Amino acid sequence: MIIYGLDFTSAPRRQKPITYAKCLLADGLLCVQEFANFISFGQLEEFLQISGSWIAGFDFPFGQPRKLIANLGWPFTWDGYVKLLGDMTKDEFVETLAQYRKNRPKGDKQHMRLIDRRAKSCSPMMLFGVPVGKMFFEGAPRLLDSGACIIPNHPLDSDRIIVEAYPALVARKFISDSSYKNDTKSKQTAEQRDARIRIADVLSSERLKELYGFSVKLNDVQAQRCIEEPGADVLDSVICAVQAAWAYENREENYGIPAECDPLEGWITDPEMREISLFEQESGKVF
Repeated sequence: MIIYGLDFTSAPRRQKPITYAKCLLADGLLCVQEFANFISFGQLEEFLQISGSWIAGFDFPFGQPRKLIANLGWPFTWDGYVKLLGDMTKDEFVETLAQYRKNRPKGDKQHMRLIDRRAKSCSPMMLFGVPVGKMFFEGAPRLLDSGACIIPNHPLDSDRIIVEAYPALVARKFISDSSYKNDTKSKQTAEQRDARIRIADVLSSERLKELYGFSVKLNDVQAQRCIEEPGADVLDSVICAVQAAWAYENREENYGIPAECDPLEGWITDPEMREISLFEQESGKVF
């Protein structure tokens, strides 16, 4: 099976492109075949129309919190509210969220999806710092327009399948909360580079196979790129491919997504998130 991992950005350009890893999953091994960059959304849109059977993991939130959708009176279907946002300009979207937050009490200005609370990821309403809100605005309408099967938000009968990924979930398993990337090369630390070495080493190890059911094959040049790039875009694209490949391996079980997932919000595909869900069901504990 062809597996893609895409490290996304809300403003692709030569200095900060969308980076992808193309891989082949077969016989318990995820072989990285090539890396490439998109410096425009037009290139991304062409990629989304590639024919054949494949699954891709994208590193941005596919949905917004149900609470925000309800309070703003947006349509209660994923395709409905994403289409509505697709008719907005980015400035209008940013202003909509700014006005929404303006008079809300402290602690209730940026809502979280269920998966964000579990994965300890940012609110998809966040516009600055890590601008995942802008990434959602630029990414989700393009996914909808692609006609691909978006799991679990917009399932269709298509051989092109797209799932939400979150590289930090994988990285934390091996380096805890240590930082492993810095977009500013001059501020790169030896500790961050060492963290990338540890992640790259684990990808090809039995430890990854224990958790995800396969290991990753990187040649020496590919491994070096994962280690030496300060922003870790290449490394993150490989990790996104790992999560997409795991989802594919669990396609008979709803791609590893638990039943309580809200399709309006979406879900990050990762075995840890399924295990948390199973533990919650057994213990009655709410995360």
